[in-house]
Amino acid sequence: MSYKFCLFLIIPFLFNMCNSSFVNKQQDHKYTNSLINESSPYLLQHAHNPVDWYPWGEKALEKAKQEDKLVIISIGYAACHWCHVMEEESFEDSLVAQLMNEKFVSIKVDREERPDVDDVYMTAAQLINQRGGWPLNAIALPDGRPVFAGTYYPKEDWMKILKQLSDLMENDRTRLEQYAENITKGIMSTAVIEVNKEDISFSLTELDAFMSKGLESMDYQFGGRLGAPKFPMPNSYEFLMKYHWMTGHEKAMEITETTLQNMAHGGIYDQLGGGFARYSVDQYWLVPHFEKMLYDNGQLVSIYAQAFQLTGNPLYKRIVEETCSFVERELMSPESGFYSSLDADSEGEEGKFYVWTKAEIDSLLNDDEAHLFCSYFDVTEEGNWEEVNILNMPLNHEAYAEENNMSSEELRTLIEDAKEKLFKARGQRVRPGLDDKILTSWNALMMRGYIDAYHAFNHPAYLTVALNNAEFIIQNQMDKSGRLNRNYKDGKSSINAFLDDYALVIDAFIHLYQATFNEAWLQTSGKLLDYAIAHFFNEETRMFNYTSDIDPPLVARKSEFSDNVIPSSNSVMARNLLTYGTLKYYTPYIEMSRQMLKNMHPQIVGNSYISFYSNWLQLYIDFAEAPYEIAIVGENAMELKTEMAGYYLGNSIFLGGKNEGTLALLKDKLLEGETYIYVCQNKTCKLPVKDVDKALELIN
Repeated sequence: MSYKFCLFLIIPFLFNMCNSSFVNKQQDHKYTNSLINESSPYLLQHAHNPVDWYPWGEKALEKAKQEDKLVIISIGYAACHWCHVMEEESFEDSLVAQLMNEKFVSIKVDREERPDVDDVYMTAAQLINQRGGWPLNAIALPDGRPVFAGTYYPKEDWMKILKQLSDLMENDRTRLEQYAENITKGIMSTAVIEVNKEDISFSLTELDAFMSKGLESMDYQFGGRLGAPKFPMPNSYEFLMKYHWMTGHEKAMEITETTLQNMAHGGIYDQLGGGFARYSVDQYWLVPHFEKMLYDNGQLVSIYAQAFQLTGNPLYKRIVEETCSFVERELMSPESGFYSSLDADSEGEEGKFYVWTKAEIDSLLNDDEAHLFCSYFDVTEEGNWEEVNILNMPLNHEAYAEENNMSSEELRTLIEDAKEKLFKARGQRVRPGLDDKILTSWNALMMRGYIDAYHAFNHPAYLTVALNNAEFIIQNQMDKSGRLNRNYKDGKSSINAFLDDYALVIDAFIHLYQATFNEAWLQTSGKLLDYAIAHFFNEETRMFNYTSDIDPPLVARKSEFSDNVIPSSNSVMARNLLTYGTLKYYTPYIEMSRQMLKNMHPQIVGNSYISFYSNWLQLYIDFAEAPYEIAIVGENAMELKTEMAGYYLGNSIFLGGKNEGTLALLKDKLLEGETYIYVCQNKTCKLPVKDVDKALELIN
């Protein structure tokens, strides 16, 4: 029987990209369930539902087995609007709760804390419905094998589904067992990657053929993928910039710049406070779902910093500066960790904190200021979205100045003064809710953003933020063995980490070494890498599992292979193995990386969407053309490194210091009283030079 068997069960499916809403209720609580002892803001929001929720864990699963009940696994996150709609319609309803409590064991999961659980049941939803989303509501046998999975359902539809499945459980258990077997087989089949034993020669010529297909789906007018909605896909543009730098491909850079400029001018970017929203519902980047996620902003800081290195466009520098200011102001904890997200809603309305009427602006600015500001940011009496205005820039700054016979500097001063007044007024509004859990992997993405910003602008404060965040992770999330925890909240570190936590922290620490030439960061990277190989590496597939071998098993053990909004943990780990192996001259790690890329080769070249494999494509470039190893040794090593790192060098690794340290490539390169730059590839170095310009000539 096909795993698509149970479509007859499915009430018409309503798929929703989640925005967000925190529901803060100041009242006496009639109900309290087992979520009351959790730290996740999302789980705590459901702690006073009449549904007898349990957190994910052995207690709930054992209860289901003992009572022989179906399990409801309801998965969401704090910044998910439709999660809260379903809570209000169904999970706060006493009749729905009565049915759930009598016939099921109900488990609430924060997908950001437990992406492993989410992945299993999201795969089930995609197999059944060919789509997914949040809230994700799965129903499983007592052993956890799913028999049904979907997303948001109105109250009446949800109750019909519950009654149908509870009836099947009582009257046709064999049928449910068959459903569970078929779905579980389908879930397990999606995680299969075969070991590729072919001798593959990676070449930029093969990438050229891929690019002719991959760029067809891009929107050269507004940026991003054609159509709507539009999501920032930072790693895709990191690949396109690297590919352009390596090959001179003009279209790759054109689509990158079109995307970055339109996003920066659009409503998806907070024109007053900095920072990007999750995605745009339209093709113009105008109307966002207003939640702000740490993982987006960390990666976008990196991309805009790199784009500035490559182009020198001052817009990109402004976006980095404003976004970092937003992060430090609103997402940084006193311990130097970064919080997860800001909600879209305030006072129960999506975007209310961010949007404006023209009358509000007129009341805060004088006539001349208001006229200039409203013209500049597309503000009208009618509004550009649901009778209010989302601030955006129809013209770029220079074009507006020219059109209005003003100098760029004069216009900038006037606009910044007006923005400051509105920003101050906005600060008096009811603020969106904050999800203040600190996730290791997302913190690593933000740390990497600060490192890239430091390289681009030589702003020491950015490096300080990155170093403080790295120390936070070491002190709070890592033990002596190299094991990481995923979550930190209210002074407590919890949940054994997943592969993305290791992969992204290793990546950030390797880049910290390159920023500081402090080998301690490389040593810590090696310790984490060794731990990940020992506990996540699958010898049969020559790839990494997503969960550690010390975690209780789920119904299927999954792996991340395809890149998405965040690069897949396997692609990040493969790149880590190559970079670390190159720095340490450790060939086994380089060969592990090569084998992982070989395993993915059929999927990469057979695909026509850049975003699905953008991080693998960057690794492909590194095996097609070996990275430059830029060794700088001597008293002025840091000064020369800082100057050189200000340029975009997409296929390069820095190493060095005032002395030779322990890395083999640095041996015998220190000359007393001199500082030299060595440009090397494949362990072969060109003649050393003393200044950056000459070193760049050796690379170019």
